[in-house]
Amino acid sequence: RQSFVFGLGGGVIGDISGFVAAVYHRGIPHVQIPTTLLAMVDSSIGGKTGVNTRDGKNLIGVVHHPSLVIDDIDVLKTLPRREFNQGFAEIIKHAIVADGRMFKLLRSWKTRSPRRPLALQRLIRRNIEIKSKIVARDERDATGERAILNFGHTVGHAIERAGDYRKFLHGEALSLGIIAACAISIKRTGLSPDERDAIVSLLRQFELPTTLPKNFRRGKVFDALKFDKKFEGGKVRFVVTPRIGAAQVATNVTLADIRAAIEDL
Repeated sequence: RQSFVFGLGGGVIGDISGFVAAVYHRGIPHVQIPTTLLAMVDSSIGGKTGVNTRDGKNLIGVVHHPSLVIDDIDVLKTLPRREFNQGFAEIIKHAIVADGRMFKLLRSWKTRSPRRPLALQRLIRRNIEIKSKIVARDERDATGERAILNFGHTVGHAIERAGDYRKFLHGEALSLGIIAACAISIKRTGLSPDERDAIVSLLRQFELPTTLPKNFRRGKVFDALKFDKKFEGGKVRFVVTPRIGAAQVATNVTLADIRAAIEDL
């Protein structure tokens, strides 16, 4: 019980090591050392740990906050471009749901030199602040406030599963999920088409996908939704955005809405 578990790696390593730390001797300290941009800005924060099964992502897990998180941005220099860029999907998500100013900052981000140390350090710190504040107000999803962090994830997780967790990186699937969520937001919360277009443009700026391949079976994505934890008693808890910088959980989203959004990807 005097030991602790190090999680050195990306989001999967952090999730697994955190889960092991949570259940070993009923809980020992966990130290996260994320080595990907996505893990630094998202998965290393909030205490959600878990393992994937054939039925879906994170269906087995516990909340176990790390005792320490060490972010060293120098390790990001070693990331392949595709792996680095997928981290911006979570950053853009944070901007959409909670920080319109950061969204504007990202639009002027120099994509030819995206790994500038000081700018990247400030960006990572801001994302940590955003997620930490939301988690602190609703640590265990009791009030629904933390649920806004799931923006884009309902369809995103289904796309990952439909692609057998190999075709798309998490950030790439999230990017597509964000597009679907924007389509539903236009219909259900009055998101303006201009703001939707700005979101699409920003995702493309960081080389993230905004459409599914033509030969990718949309029906397979819709079928994968049944494994989502956010479907309760046949009802859909879907996160939408009325405008950039804000988000809410909608209860008036139908399965037909989601199917249409997936078909349009």
